[in-house]
Amino acid sequence: MGRITGELKTIRVTVPENTAVEQGKFYLLDGYIGMAVQSVTTGAGETKPVILVIDPGVGFETSQINTADAMAIGADLYWDAANKRFTESAAGNRYAAKVSVAKDANNVVEIKLAEQTPDTMKQAAAQADSTAADVAGIVADFNALLAKLRAAGIMAS
Repeated sequence: MGRITGELKTIRVTVPENTAVEQGKFYLLDGYIGMAVQSVTTGAGETKPVILVIDPGVGFETSQINTADAMAIGADLYWDAANKRFTESAAGNRYAAKVSVAKDANNVVEIKLAEQTPDTMKQAAAQADSTAADVAGIVADFNALLAKLRAAGIMAS
């Protein structure tokens, strides 16, 4: 029998409509990446709460990974929202964890989640790559990026 001998850092988040959440799997909900402590299923027009464990001091074993990645000790991991798994690829993904025990023959890895606070979890709206042909175009694209950073609260106005 296992038990928890300390306080776990958890957060209550909302499961969107038409979504199934499985206990013990990782999810990105309301801006937080964590392991669900119970299963929840929602239907059309329905939302429900779920508790995620987001504690950065806890080791989590998971097979919810891109099995093609090496997953060596110390590797930075990112959350691949499209495939709902951890990956070593930063491209288009959000930083989420570090590998604390390397991937084994069963494609299981132990991870430690990154610290998650509202200040570190903010994300600005996407900014298209610049196709500007002159300085004025670059200035316009750059100012659009600055506006998105300010709107997301990442940069002071």
